[in-house]
Formats: sequence, C-alpha cells, structure tokens
Amino acid sequence: MKKTSTRLADGRELIYYDLRDDTVRDAVDRRPLERTHTTSEIRRDPLLGDQVAIASHRQGRTYHPPADQCPLCPTQGDRLSEIPDSSYDVVVFENRFPSLAGDSGRCEVVCFTSDHDASFASLTEEQARLVLDAWTDRTSELSHLPSVEQVFCFENRGAEIGVTLGHPHGQIYAYPFTTPRTALMLRSLATHKEATGGENLFDAVLARELADERVVLEGEHWVAFVPYAAHWPYEVHLYPKRRVPDLLGLDEAARSEFPQVYLELLRRFDRIFGAGESPTPYIAAWHQAPFGTLEEFDGVTRDDFALHLELFTIRRTSGKLKFLAGSESGMSVFINDVPPERAAERLREVAS
Repeated sequence: MKKTSTRLADGRELIYYDLRDDTVRDAVDRRPLERTHTTSEIRRDPLLGDQVAIASHRQGRTYHPPADQCPLCPTQGDRLSEIPDSSYDVVVFENRFPSLAGDSGRCEVVCFTSDHDASFASLTEEQARLVLDAWTDRTSELSHLPSVEQVFCFENRGAEIGVTLGHPHGQIYAYPFTTPRTALMLRSLATHKEATGGENLFDAVLARELADERVVLEGEHWVAFVPYAAHWPYEVHLYPKRRVPDLLGLDEAARSEFPQVYLELLRRFDRIFGAGESPTPYIAAWHQAPFGTLEEFDGVTRDDFALHLELFTIRRTSGKLKFLAGSESGMSVFINDVPPERAAERLREVAS
C-alpha cells in the first residue's frame, strides 16, 4: 500500500491509498473553494448522560446529485469533484459537512472505489484488503489527535438508510468521548468480570455462539453469527477469533482472510430477499475500544474489549422496512419480527 497525503482547495486533508507503490498523486484541486467553516457543538443530556452533536451547517450538504455530478467520482476534465485526480483506488478526505469538527472531533469520508456503479460487495479481495488497511491507518492516525477518544469506521448503504450520495463510500467518525453503546459494553464487561472472578464477557459470548445454530459462516480466523438477542431482522456480528481491541491489533493472517469472509457476507445480504429486490440497505459498523482512559469502568482495560463488526439491514422482508417506532425510539426496547435462528438459517441458505 502506498499512502499520499495532500490538501484540497479549502484546506481539508485528502489521502490516496494505492495498490501500486509507483503511483504518483500530484493533481491539484482546481475548485474555487473558500475555507470550510463549521458550527459543530457537543451538548450533554443531563438525564440520559449521553452526548448530542449540534451541526446546523449540515443542512446545506449535497443531496442526491445526478450521477454525472457525483462529488465522490474522480475529476474528469472540467468536471471537478472532491477527488482532484482522474482515478483512484481508495481515498479518504475530511468531510466538507462534518458532524464533528475541531475540539468536537473529526469526520472523514472513505471512497472504496472510483467506480460509481460498484458496491463494497463487488470489490475484489485485493480492493477490500486495501479498504481494511485504510481503516486501520486512519484509526491509528486519528487516535493521536488530542481531541479524539474513540474512532468509528462505518458504512451506510442505500437510500432507505438515508444515504444521500450513491457512490460506494463509508465514513469515519472520531469522537471526543466514549460513545454510549461502547460505554454499555464496557460496563457489562466490568460487571461480568467481577461476578465470574475475571472471565471475559466477549470470550464467553463468542464461545456460546460458536457452539450454537446461529453461525452464518466461519473461517480459520473469523466467525460471523446472528446474535442470540439480535435487535434487527437480519443482523450479523463478525468477530476475529483472537480477541484484539481494535483494527490495529489484527495480525496478518486475520487481515488476509478478512476480505474473503466479509465479501461473502455482504453478497449473502444482497441475496436474502430474492433477485427481484433492490440491493439490500444496510449499516456496517466497526466497534473498537476507546483510546482514552477506562478508569470509570472498574478494572476493565482496552485489552478486555473485542473488536467486532455489526452488519444489519432495516429491511424485514421483501418490500417492507423495520421502523423504529414507539417502543424502540421512545424506550430503546427493540421488537424483532424475525427469530435470530431463522435469520441465520436464511443467510446460510443463500451461500454462493
């Protein structure tokens, strides 16, 4: 992998990740952009104890542009985009309309390929490995920013999810705090560790799932399963079999196998609702240990956390979506219409 960092016309950082070491990236952003000004602010809810990002400047962000005006495609002639070069393998850049900025963190866009009509599932294993390497590199770099406590790499896919740009891409949020979901996991870890005399809760969960009927696919270094208490109709958790706290902890064997397992998982997601359906909308979310202090979590360390990816769709059956209504949105109590065992069975049935 070759990494080349440059600057866009308004001062934002852009980074090319290339498969070939001899690739030259010297294209200049020719757009007449003024320096970006953001109004991101973090406010804490005193009752729930969580944080809310207030980012009013995002109201003006790009919304469903025609394909020939996509800002994530490479620049071609006089059609200028966020990527100055005429081609790329993987590219990461600071979001022009970030939810988090400055002392409130940082938001980046990850373009998986220059092919506008592709998807992550259509990438080659070599391309998918390059994306993994880019995620890992950004996790490392962002973790050293003084305002950053946790790094979150994710992909929103599909208009049903709320995606406003059709080009295959994901995002990275670098939060200045430990997110509520992660804090809940850390508290559960601490409670289980104390109650069992030191057993790791992630290890216990993984051992139970490996022995159960909800495993979807398994490699030498990774396992994907529908969790016992899945929140979503089709939800899969992907774990490395050797517990590591973050993407940086993966060894070469796990990195090499990841593209094969993950691409197969995504392709199964696209097949579960039948050939007549549009591509399955989904969210793919990496859970990594925070980089800040964990003193508030009663003896839990970063090494107790287990890196994993959650992949889920909001589609519950052909032509129907799972909406977060009163119980889910009002009380955070999910009601799942698809038994996890049946979801796992269905995902095994649609194997390549």
